[in-house]
Amino acid sequence: MVVAMKMAKAKASAPSATAATATGTGKTLRIEAETIEVAQIKAGLAEWLTGLGYRPRKVLLLPPDITRSHSGAGLIVQLLWQMLTSKGSEIQIMPALGTHVPMTRAEQVRMYGAEIPESAFLAHDWRNDTCRIGEIPSAFVSGVSGGRVDFPIPIEVNKRLISGQYDLIVSIGQVVPHEVVGMANYSKNIFVGCGGKEIIDKSHFLGAVYGLERLMGRDHSPVRKVFDYGEEQFSSDIPLQYILTVVATGQGAPASTPAAAGAGVDAGVDADVDAAAVATAPRICGLYAGRERQLFEAAVRLSQARNLCLLDAPLKKVVVYLDPEEFKSTWLGNKAIYRTRMAIADGGELLIIAPGLKHFGEDDLIDALIRKYGYAGTDKVLEWVETEDDLRNCLSAAAHLIHGSSEGRFKITYAPGHVSAAEIEQVHFNYAPLDDMLRRYDPQQLRDGFNTMPDGEQIFYVSNPALGLWALRDNF
Repeated sequence: MVVAMKMAKAKASAPSATAATATGTGKTLRIEAETIEVAQIKAGLAEWLTGLGYRPRKVLLLPPDITRSHSGAGLIVQLLWQMLTSKGSEIQIMPALGTHVPMTRAEQVRMYGAEIPESAFLAHDWRNDTCRIGEIPSAFVSGVSGGRVDFPIPIEVNKRLISGQYDLIVSIGQVVPHEVVGMANYSKNIFVGCGGKEIIDKSHFLGAVYGLERLMGRDHSPVRKVFDYGEEQFSSDIPLQYILTVVATGQGAPASTPAAAGAGVDAGVDADVDAAAVATAPRICGLYAGRERQLFEAAVRLSQARNLCLLDAPLKKVVVYLDPEEFKSTWLGNKAIYRTRMAIADGGELLIIAPGLKHFGEDDLIDALIRKYGYAGTDKVLEWVETEDDLRNCLSAAAHLIHGSSEGRFKITYAPGHVSAAEIEQVHFNYAPLDDMLRRYDPQQLRDGFNTMPDGEQIFYVSNPALGLWALRDNF
């Protein structure tokens, strides 16, 4: 009998009851609660692994990198490592980097704990490490985009996924509103996180020309339909399973720090759990495992309920803080723009306090393109794509430049830690001195949401833009 385990929603102080229901194929796990404790996560994962019906010989884990440290994936990786290695499985971990730089050893320890040796980690190279497993026809892409683009999209994945050396591959990540695909994770973790240049370029550009404000916080976007096509048509031979989390977006809490981020996860539940992994796991309220899309859809519904901050009136001033351990480029830090733009008033201001900002792109080529063209608005970027070979050959950079512009609707000011005023202004942002902004808007004193400063200034504060989407209620 095939069984799916589901925990009904319950108060954080009381564990949820477990109910068993039959599903179509494969063992699935679904837990939804105000807070899912470590003991519940561990028990659920253990039962799910048993339900797979075999003991995997060699396993590849595909978690997010340090830029998604608040996803709860670090804790899950550590638990899977303990469960599987104790049964004799060989484990390798390849963070789904996409275009991001490889993780340092310090970042690995911070996110996944010190028990897992550096030798267990692999680095995905999106430019050189992939192979093509199929192609989305141009007619399909034209149809889902409403005719905005009509190119074919190759499906490229890291060659390890189809090497045949693994009998279990587990993709791990958080479902949360996202600027490219609408709702992050599921097959995006494979086709972008472990994907190649062409699919990353073209999927990002597809989302940008369709309009990020039309797709953020929603399932079934044009980009998601492309990924669904790839999952259904070209991925069936990959021994793939998904583990998805939903994390509660904290409202009214002090600025997040690694210690504060672990609130709601009790490190004392299991003495074997490394404090580092617990510290980077916020309050997990949804946990799902399996291959079926319906699990992703359940996670989407919960994320829409827990990660959308819907407002009745537009905001005049928004202040966003970027954790220096996670956000070192505007390629990543511009989540502050993507996730708040739908809530900001015309003529308003977004101030981004970015003490860790060191560069613009995550690799040298994209960094150079951002510096050359800047966040000049959709019309200008589309014009450059037509006339400039370098930008046309890196459509993910073009998409990023579109996403990062307010289109002149509101002011964007960066207060960076390691980038000069001239560099910031060169890419069409405004500059503010970091020390001055930290004194005025102290992250340790502000609370997520509305704040009144001593001089009466009203601001709306976001301590981590990666955890949600802020928008006007009318948009949804």
